[in-house]
Amino acid sequence: MKVAVLGGGTGMSCLLRGLKKLPFDISAIVSVCDDGSSTGRLREEFHTPAVGDIRKVLISLSENEDDVKKLFDYRFNTSSDLDGHALGNLLLTGAASITGNVSDGIELVNSLLKLKGKVIPLTEDNVTLMGKMNSGKVVMGEHHITEYNDKIKSVYYKDTPEVNPDVLKAIREADAIILSMGSLFTSIIPNLLCKEVKKEIDNSKAKLIYVCNIMTQPGETDDFKVSDHVKLLNKYLGKRKVDAVILNNGMIDADIVKNYETTEQKDLVEVDYDNLEKMNLDIIDNDYIVIENGMIRHNTLRVAIDILSYLLD
Repeated sequence: MKVAVLGGGTGMSCLLRGLKKLPFDISAIVSVCDDGSSTGRLREEFHTPAVGDIRKVLISLSENEDDVKKLFDYRFNTSSDLDGHALGNLLLTGAASITGNVSDGIELVNSLLKLKGKVIPLTEDNVTLMGKMNSGKVVMGEHHITEYNDKIKSVYYKDTPEVNPDVLKAIREADAIILSMGSLFTSIIPNLLCKEVKKEIDNSKAKLIYVCNIMTQPGETDDFKVSDHVKLLNKYLGKRKVDAVILNNGMIDADIVKNYETTEQKDLVEVDYDNLEKMNLDIIDNDYIVIENGMIRHNTLRVAIDILSYLLD
């Protein structure tokens, strides 16, 4: 069963970790607007799309994930220009230089890692994400948007990117289109800003599934309920809207929740079943909670199993 997963960053990587364990033909479509840290420096020097999120996705789809993660996430600690660069980012940048573009560079890396899926950058362009804040201030650059002390009102691209044809092909052939959990404004929605992507989704008969975040994100989804997440995504989608939402109904230790509230200004996303039922959504709910070193994570294998069951029903 073919699935096209749209996202970027840590949330998407976690979801793919579960999906790869089941009989899915995965196309991971990665937004490439990250411009912080090592990725930002490489973008500025080599004028390439962001490779940081691509690196995370490659790790999550690799068969030997633990060892690949150690290698790709290794960061140099030196007084030279290498300081702070992730080895995987350098490898992807080098592969893109050898092959002529990031997509072919990913294929080269894929041939070495034997990934359980295909990784497709949204565009080959060196895109810049713009954010309009509640105050009216316009902020340029993904990491500046997330760090700005104000709530995001909307996002758009500084210049319209040329969408990778493989992205459109993956959506066209998909049995399911999955919007990953993760940062709505800076990871998921950037994929939906392109009219070509929205047109393919509009024309698709595939189920459109959203995996909702468990916690809110400061500046992006403060005070958001599950229905607010879906409504925001529907605002950026075209004629097709979300068919099904996957949400957590499991309980979390109060001390862990309190720690998130005080240290990260994040709250549990409230599940508002009444509003969701009015939206004519298929609701897929389960206890998806896993605690790893005090951090709240999705049980992505359980998520993947529920996605498969939904599609086969």
